[in-house]
Amino acid sequence: MVQGTLYIVSAPSGAGKSSLIQALLKTQPLYDTQVSISHTTRAIRPGEKDGEHYFFVDKEAFREMIEHDAFLEHAEVFGNYYGTSRETIEQILASGVDVFLDIDWQGAQQIRKKMPQARSIFVLPPSKDELDRRLRGRGQDSEEVIAKRMAQAVAEMTHFAEYDYLIVNDDFDLALSDLKTIIRAERLRLSRQRLRHDGLITKLLAD
Repeated sequence: MVQGTLYIVSAPSGAGKSSLIQALLKTQPLYDTQVSISHTTRAIRPGEKDGEHYFFVDKEAFREMIEHDAFLEHAEVFGNYYGTSRETIEQILASGVDVFLDIDWQGAQQIRKKMPQARSIFVLPPSKDELDRRLRGRGQDSEEVIAKRMAQAVAEMTHFAEYDYLIVNDDFDLALSDLKTIIRAERLRLSRQRLRHDGLITKLLAD
């Protein structure tokens, strides 16, 4: 069976990577493309389901998974742990399904070391002014918080050159089309096509 591809997608807050991934998934069948579900130790919130939004575990179980090198990447955020299960990702990829992982540049660095065959995509906003407008458009942050988010965004964007692909999200539909094009190109790689069309190639080259 053709192995699926793991896609790492990173961007500063407000660049639109989560919206792009969700829009992409609506155009792709589940047997082709899925989004990675992380493990976390934070409490489950109203409306969330275990195994759908996150895999909810306690801190002791999470630490045991760390000791057994069960995560492709993990981090502690505000006292709670988050991590991407190696076994879960490998099982999905082995079934031929492409997996998208919405993650920051630090997590991306961890994953590249363990899965160098993964493809990575960085999403940039069209300008600082537009990024500032999008952050303010949420209407839930103070000026101080927005200033911190902008400074953090600039720091995150300095890592764009570590990625395989770069998308500028100026026009959402065009950015989504770019994302689909990347997937299409990866699926047309010789290594994948050779496996997918092995029978045809054998017949075409037969004497």
